[in-house]
Amino acid sequence: MPPLPPGRVARLRDILQLRFTPLFANFPPAVLATISPANPLKRLARVLAYTALRLVGHVFRPVRNREALPGKVWLYVVSPNNYDSLHFIQQARPDAVLVAGQGKQIGRYNGLVNRLSLRRKLLYYGQYPLVLWGLARMEGRRARRFFDLIFYAVGYYEVYRRALRRDRPKAVVFANDHNDDTRALLLACRAEGIPTVYVQHASVSTYFPPLGFGLNLLEGQDALDKYRQCGPILGQVALVGMPKADEFLGQRNRAPAVRRVGLTTNLHDPLPALRDALVYLIAELPGLTFTLRPHPVDTRDYAPLQAELPALQWSDARQEKIFDFLGRQDALVAADTSTHLEATLLNLASLYFRLGSNAMIEDYYGYAAQGLVDRAGTLSELAALLRRYAQHKPFDLYRRAAYYNATIGTSDEGHSQALCLQVLDEWLLGR
Repeated sequence: MPPLPPGRVARLRDILQLRFTPLFANFPPAVLATISPANPLKRLARVLAYTALRLVGHVFRPVRNREALPGKVWLYVVSPNNYDSLHFIQQARPDAVLVAGQGKQIGRYNGLVNRLSLRRKLLYYGQYPLVLWGLARMEGRRARRFFDLIFYAVGYYEVYRRALRRDRPKAVVFANDHNDDTRALLLACRAEGIPTVYVQHASVSTYFPPLGFGLNLLEGQDALDKYRQCGPILGQVALVGMPKADEFLGQRNRAPAVRRVGLTTNLHDPLPALRDALVYLIAELPGLTFTLRPHPVDTRDYAPLQAELPALQWSDARQEKIFDFLGRQDALVAADTSTHLEATLLNLASLYFRLGSNAMIEDYYGYAAQGLVDRAGTLSELAALLRRYAQHKPFDLYRRAAYYNATIGTSDEGHSQALCLQVLDEWLLGR
């Protein structure tokens, strides 16, 4: 095998950092299967489909953007949540444009974002055998297990460097710091000397990569403490609260007792355990109304559950924004999701209850340990907590979120967008 180009393997390892953590390797099989199937033939089939539909397909679909990109502030998004988190910057700055990779699915916002062409990505796959070999030497079995994820990541860095050299954006603003295309763009910005900004859009984990942006706009002390555990922090840090929550903080839940309970689930939650929990809660607490909101990427068949529990209400996460959903509830029941923080900010009674058994994600965000939420270990404990809140729900539950949102209880509460924009403007002017 010929020698590897210096730094190329290390760069791909950096781009794929989260994929090589113990957390990722120990995801439940049902969750991991949606990202990288256990069967190597299925992984190979996905690689071939990606090659045909994305790599080759992009070649025949030139990008035609709605807005000019050169010299602008790029707001790079990889999901609808990212869009919601950064859209306020576009509204406030005439020089800001929303961008995403060609073919990236941004849900209901697909037609509203400009695209960075990936037509040339195919040209860089000659390096794949060498990179796979190098990562296998570095990571062993994990690299071989996730050969498909390594395949997808090849070429992003080189294509994005080319786009940056051509358009020379004033800065690139991110709301995600761990996706492979996001990290590739971050590294490309560093190589091309483009200023980078990170706006935290959800709670973070100590499994995340070290914080490496020029300006890091974090929500609160919790995020800063966790990123310090991830490694050295590069760049300036400012604690600005949660910009996407500003418009909702004036609509805090003032109900004196819980009557409506929302449950959010994701692929970590087994359907049999979810079914048993709902059957139990609906029977035990007939005076409460329960609404289930599966994660937007959850495509499992919920029809049997709908048929069995006609009293259960539903929320479509692909159509209803999270704050709109929470605005219809008095309490939230969920396991490991940053929705707990959003619910608490709106003064909902937020209860942590796990349906799965993966020890790697036990209290993943530390919400229970920090006292943000009440924790129930059994269904009977969960029912008891809901009964208690059905008698009385305090008016100041939101104050529990001060460790996570630096503006709670200050004059900046509800004005995180303005604070964020002020810090961003001052930072860009000083460049």
